[in-house]
Amino acid sequence: MTTFVDRVELHVAAGNGGHGCASVHREKFKPLGGPDGGNGGEGGSVTLVVDSQITTLLEYHHSPKRKATNGKPGAGGNRTGADGQDLVLPVPDGTVVLDRKGNVLADLVGHGTTFVAAAGGRGGLGNAALASARRKAPGFALLGEPGEARDIVMELKSVADVALVGYPSAGKSSLISVLSAAKPKIADYPFTTLIPNLGVVTAGSTVYTIADVPGLIPGASQGKGLGLEFLRHVERCEVLVHVLDCATLEPGRDPLSDLETIEAELAEYGGLEDRPRLVALNKVDVPDGQDIADLTRESLEERGYRVFEVSAASHKGLRELSFALAQIVGEARAAKPVQESTRIVLRPKAVDDAGFTITEEDGAYRIRGVKPERWVRQTDFSNDEAVGYLADRLARLGVEQELWKIGAHEGDTVVIGAEEDAVVFDWEPTMASGAEMLGRRGEDHRFETQRPAVDRRRERQRGRDAAEEEFKAFEALSSGRQAIEGDDEDY
Repeated sequence: MTTFVDRVELHVAAGNGGHGCASVHREKFKPLGGPDGGNGGEGGSVTLVVDSQITTLLEYHHSPKRKATNGKPGAGGNRTGADGQDLVLPVPDGTVVLDRKGNVLADLVGHGTTFVAAAGGRGGLGNAALASARRKAPGFALLGEPGEARDIVMELKSVADVALVGYPSAGKSSLISVLSAAKPKIADYPFTTLIPNLGVVTAGSTVYTIADVPGLIPGASQGKGLGLEFLRHVERCEVLVHVLDCATLEPGRDPLSDLETIEAELAEYGGLEDRPRLVALNKVDVPDGQDIADLTRESLEERGYRVFEVSAASHKGLRELSFALAQIVGEARAAKPVQESTRIVLRPKAVDDAGFTITEEDGAYRIRGVKPERWVRQTDFSNDEAVGYLADRLARLGVEQELWKIGAHEGDTVVIGAEEDAVVFDWEPTMASGAEMLGRRGEDHRFETQRPAVDRRRERQRGRDAAEEEFKAFEALSSGRQAIEGDDEDY
């Protein structure tokens, strides 16, 4: 049964934002009291957090799909939907996060370090939030934004100060068991160790960690044996210790050839040229082991290596080796720059940054940008007023003006977004917005049914006033005619 996993592929999906609500406040004697639709809740995010108590990625090997919860939709009465719950995934210290193409997204080192693997979608605005002096009663709301979904690869690189490297059965597990309190599996056959073993060593006032890297054989850097699976655990170590078997019975092997083979594999893997090396001639307590150590020591020192003759059984040379490693680790720690407190870096938007780009592709104009693509995702295309609102937003952003500049004509194909979720439409430069479809800015035909009832008394009163004015004018005209006729009669 698998108990240690240091590489997994994980599919993470954040929660979708809740849809906004399009609602109108209604009560007795007030059938149209104004918009009161609430906003949708935010979708939950998927976050990776380093936990020093976790040592393996086994949990994600068995459950490779993880999803946060969605935000709830808004409701009438200005009620905002509940936010989705974030999903927090604990990972071991030293986890590297990559995308499917191998690009590094995050290197998580240190307890509590976090990385948002998938961001939750924004909640859509309700029609109460969309109301303005020019759009008093919006008949639409914005949709919730879909949460981010991606496939990531997590690789564990052990955070250790010292790495023991060497052939299988060279005695690495035995050394780590006597140098520290670690209790790895030990047996007299190759590939006994199937997982990297970590131990803590105390030498004087210095405390450091030591790791046993298993499975290095010729061709390990190309995937032979177990080496390729565990070579990544060497990358974070400050010093490498070559554990050379002075009592091997395999033909064609000796400490010098073993050293050359392991060095060739490390060089093929790459990135380890600057690490200091020590050599531990192991098993000097067995017959002929000391003789082989004496024969090879001078050659190793001529190559510039510090050589220690050790034995896990008799503990010979282990104290000297542990203090030598403590000195190198201490010097490496002192040479590292002091970690400064986190600084907030402000990057203002460039003066000429329009917030979008337009490129011509196969006879169509593709619009890319954070705002236009988000606005498209949040638009309900079954609602004409919502489509008009989108057109207004794009026009204010300058999309229509830019299309004119690059030579677009009415009826040309315009694409907004990436290939997988793009929206395609024929461009109309004077596209009517949703409010214009309903009437003049600030007006709404839904209030037309209410106006006759409100204005009926005024219209009747205006009719009575007009009739009275006409009657008065007729009386004045009649009295004038009688005076003229009387004069005529006097004559």
